[in-house]
Amino acid sequence: MELRHLRYFVVLADELHFGRAAKRLHMTQPPLSFNIKQLESGLGVQLFERSSHGVKLTPAGESFRRSAQMLLAEAEQAARKARDVAAGVTTRVRIGFVGSMLFRGLPEQLGRFQADNPQVQTGLLELNSAEQIEAFARGQLDLGFVHTTRMPSELSKSLYMSEPFVLCTPSRRGSRARPPALPQLARDPLVIFARGVSPDYYERVMSLCNHLGLDPPVRHEVRHWLSVVALVSRGTGYALVPKSMTDSGISGVRFSPIPETQIRSEVFMVWSARKMPAILPELIASLKAPVT
Repeated sequence: MELRHLRYFVVLADELHFGRAAKRLHMTQPPLSFNIKQLESGLGVQLFERSSHGVKLTPAGESFRRSAQMLLAEAEQAARKARDVAAGVTTRVRIGFVGSMLFRGLPEQLGRFQADNPQVQTGLLELNSAEQIEAFARGQLDLGFVHTTRMPSELSKSLYMSEPFVLCTPSRRGSRARPPALPQLARDPLVIFARGVSPDYYERVMSLCNHLGLDPPVRHEVRHWLSVVALVSRGTGYALVPKSMTDSGISGVRFSPIPETQIRSEVFMVWSARKMPAILPELIASLKAPVT
């Protein structure tokens, strides 16, 4: 059994179609079929059931699929580690982030840290808060930046920054020089984070609307703050967004302060204290939130 057999098997298990799997593997169907038969012969079990209706995994194939995926992942990790050592990299830190961190100085701070620590390689993965918590459970992240405090007890957290919300409204040529007063927006459509993507943000923004005397119909729910601002720029409604989004660079919108309130946008750093790279405490200590 060779690694190529495992790769071919996993792709075919995903596609359950020899033609599509062969195309994805950039090969023709006959050699793919031959290699799968070689694998089954070497294992002494049938991995696929073939019929005129298509291809499906046998129970043995389902079991082997999980093991094959793990073996391929371990092989890739070993190869990556060898490349890292050859390049002088001894530590890799996997960092999850919500999209708004791009406007909160995270890339610049990581760049400075890597310049001072060339043996460390940081990798960024954009995920929403819930996806990051799941990634920690699978051991796929070392550090995360999330908008929620709802997390397993085995994860440690620290408040990274707290900033006010601001009003985001369309700005069109020939429109009023001043932004609309809050009472004028009382029944206008609201653009907001989808409840399923970020329950915390959804509840926080709706609480803020209630505090400000707004009762908006929610017609547009999105997954990223950039999408919120972009929709507002198209004239679909207004939004209440973290102050850092004023640096998003999207045209066609204006940002205005709102009355001071205790309802703020918060970002937490999250990590697993029981399983983390030795360099992580130093990295966490170096990350400073921008002043808002």
